[in-house]
Amino acid sequence: MPDQKDSPDRKIIHIDMDAFFASVEQRDNPLLRGKPVAVGGSAQRGVVAAASYEARQFGVRSAMPSVTAARRCPSLVFVPPRFDVYRAVSSQIRQIFARHSDLVEPLSLDEAYLDVTRDKQQLGSAVRVAQMIRLAIREETGLTASAGVSYNKFLAKIASDQNKPDGICVIRPHEGADFVASLPVRRFYGVGPKTAERMAQLGMESGADLRSRDLAFLREHFGKSADYLYHAARGVDLRPVRPDRVRKSVGCERTYSEDLVTEPALREALERIVDLAWQRIEGHRVTGRTVTLKVKFEDFRQITRARSCDPCIARKSELRAVATSLLDQVLPVPRGVRLLGLTLSGLSGTECPQIAEPEPRGTNPQRAFDF
Repeated sequence: MPDQKDSPDRKIIHIDMDAFFASVEQRDNPLLRGKPVAVGGSAQRGVVAAASYEARQFGVRSAMPSVTAARRCPSLVFVPPRFDVYRAVSSQIRQIFARHSDLVEPLSLDEAYLDVTRDKQQLGSAVRVAQMIRLAIREETGLTASAGVSYNKFLAKIASDQNKPDGICVIRPHEGADFVASLPVRRFYGVGPKTAERMAQLGMESGADLRSRDLAFLREHFGKSADYLYHAARGVDLRPVRPDRVRKSVGCERTYSEDLVTEPALREALERIVDLAWQRIEGHRVTGRTVTLKVKFEDFRQITRARSCDPCIARKSELRAVATSLLDQVLPVPRGVRLLGLTLSGLSGTECPQIAEPEPRGTNPQRAFDF
């Protein structure tokens, strides 16, 4: 693998395709262009895997129950996912990345980090590289992508969402700490509605508020997340871009704005989690042996239940059956549930990039260099 400096003087790009699945469907079917489109689910059941920007104007979002999406947008058009097509387009996009860097870390079919500290075209400018990548994606796939350019992964990912769709945002080393200070805490990776509410109760609503608290205070209130929050609030993240990082599990989890208490509510929520997890499993073309159910209660206590299967889980119905049996083991719940998660591990098949990210570490870079 090429050398990569683990230092502040890095040039990192995060590329995020705009409404990827929905945009592919609109590209391939002219009748869908300009219309609100939801990929996955139906008007009666299931969950939305992706929503076009026209649908998002009505409040339709990925992971939303389809019935809720249809209620918010009566003209919503549901289309079944075509993962073979999405994978083919994703492969095209990764070939574009490869022209500029060997240090590419895909996070999913539609987003990736690139370290272009030493870009292969010898442009010397991360901003120029990002512009060329976005132009090539448009010309070669007919789709648009947004880019974040910065000196670390944390800021590059936040920046890519700053000017969506079809935009670019650059955060230079001397701007990082001030940029983070202006962010609401909800923009930090891993801070969900409940954690944001808890932070607000402690007087922390922005990155600046978070930065004003010392590490001991954060560890007291946020446990294992404290180190990540402490460094991120200072614009620090020295994680390298890892092109050889392989996913160990596939799945998803959801934090709920209102705690789930009743058995029917938990079973309904689990059904949606199964739908979402299977979409990701199918998208990566993997099978796996071990299903793990994660349950986090209102007091932040967390438990897991797991079962290994032989042969591998290869159908959605099999995943649902095992997940349901794991939920049966924890029912009735002693208190409200704020989060449910479901993962499949012991994978075989296509190797996939790992989405889970370790906590950042290091010191705050403040000196600027050519971007």
